[in-house]
Amino acid sequence: MADSTTLADASPHSFSKILVANRGEIAVRAFRAAFETGATTVAVYPREDRNSFHRSFASEAVRIGTDDSPVKAYLNIDEVIRAALDTGADAIYPGYGFLSENATLARRAAEAGLTFIGPDPETLDLTGDKSAAVEAAEKAGLPILDDSAPSADIDELVSFAEGRTYPLFVKAVAGGGGRGMRFVGSPDELADRAAEASREAEAAFGDARVYIERAVINPQHIEVQILGDGTGNVVHLYERDCSLQRRHQKVVEIAPAQHLDPALREKICADAVRFCESINYRGAGTVEFLVDEAGNHVFIEMNPRIQVEHTVTEEVTQ
Repeated sequence: MADSTTLADASPHSFSKILVANRGEIAVRAFRAAFETGATTVAVYPREDRNSFHRSFASEAVRIGTDDSPVKAYLNIDEVIRAALDTGADAIYPGYGFLSENATLARRAAEAGLTFIGPDPETLDLTGDKSAAVEAAEKAGLPILDDSAPSADIDELVSFAEGRTYPLFVKAVAGGGGRGMRFVGSPDELADRAAEASREAEAAFGDARVYIERAVINPQHIEVQILGDGTGNVVHLYERDCSLQRRHQKVVEIAPAQHLDPALREKICADAVRFCESINYRGAGTVEFLVDEAGNHVFIEMNPRIQVEHTVTEEVTQ
């Protein structure tokens, strides 16, 4: 087996020092992966996390933020860039959560001569806008749900829904984690539910725009983890079933997905790859689909980052 120095030298995208802008499990895994390539690592932490275990796995650690909020420290792009430059890092890895889908961090990193280990800013902009991602998926030939144009105008949304079959979903354009999402069972509920979703979206994401989408009843929620090199080469790591949810939050992940026809599994995984090839995706990511009771699948969104559930995929791909 080659030693770590040989592995690092052999890779055209190897880095000498990587700052991990995260904490906990994903930071520790990133430090381990970096060590295996021969790179040194930098941990960041606010004062409140000065005893956090992730610090001990890095080559060095830098305090960031102020004393007012530990979470804000990990979201402070200026502080993350400062820590990377002060320590001589040549790359930043965001993990999941925090700044992992932040196009501004990716741009700022590039401007500072640093590599953002993940998708490029344009891809983050695209996948961060669910409506734009659905449009891109349709252009790539993937099946999609009938949906409206994004809007913060409730009257406009109500007008779109006239004559359509219920139930429907109202979803935040910049949504995630079930926030800014409302189920609408009948026309008389739409205006109130859309207004609620819009207010929640603005508070959570700073973007009040929502869109209407046909609701799939009793769906099987399937997500496909992929890896791309940014030049159109994409592979999938098979699927996970995340149908068991509470308040649109995933509770249990199962791999391989149960009760999924092998031919449908192959088609869904192929569609995930096709979509990522069409946008020249770089890094780890997850493409999500719904499967209705008749076995028809539709694209719903892409998460342009590794997910918490990556450990489930590791168990079936080792």
